[in-house]
Amino acid sequence: MNAHVANLLNEQINKEFYSAYLYLDFANYFERIGLAGFAHYFKVQAQEERDHALMFYQYLQDSDQPVTLEAIARPDSRLGDRMEPLRQALEHEEFVTASINAIYAAAAAEQDYRTLRFLDWFINEQAEEEKSARDLCSTSRSTRSSTPLICIWTLQTTSNALVWPALPTTSRCRPRRNGIMP
Repeated sequence: MNAHVANLLNEQINKEFYSAYLYLDFANYFERIGLAGFAHYFKVQAQEERDHALMFYQYLQDSDQPVTLEAIARPDSRLGDRMEPLRQALEHEEFVTASINAIYAAAAAEQDYRTLRFLDWFINEQAEEEKSARDLCSTSRSTRSSTPLICIWTLQTTSNALVWPALPTTSRCRPRRNGIMP
């Protein structure tokens, strides 16, 4: 693997962990203002970002490349209203997309086809992440003055955003609707 490509992949590990920190910061904000559904959504997003960091980490390990773990910056988010974290999340996802595209371009220039195949999943994932962030912004913008709709979304998100693995059921032990055992 080309040293420049390996360096960009190492930097992406840090960016993914920073994303997790940023989303935990957003979750913390929403907990403080009493919007548990939004908080839960961002906790789930933070977990996804940690998983992405570990995927880059493992890819470098599997490619016999050194992994360099750098310090993770503290999120510097200024959250004045409930729309601000949503806008920042969209901007951040666009930043991450640009970063992954830059790695892709560097790998293509080096004809590193294995890295290109690895990055294909992230290219698709970022398209989904940006769409999800845009949809959340537009839905929240349209419900901005509608407290009942925000409450409904909060309840739905709290119960549906994180799905637990299915467990075998018996007549004595049936999972609840949200997958949590009684």
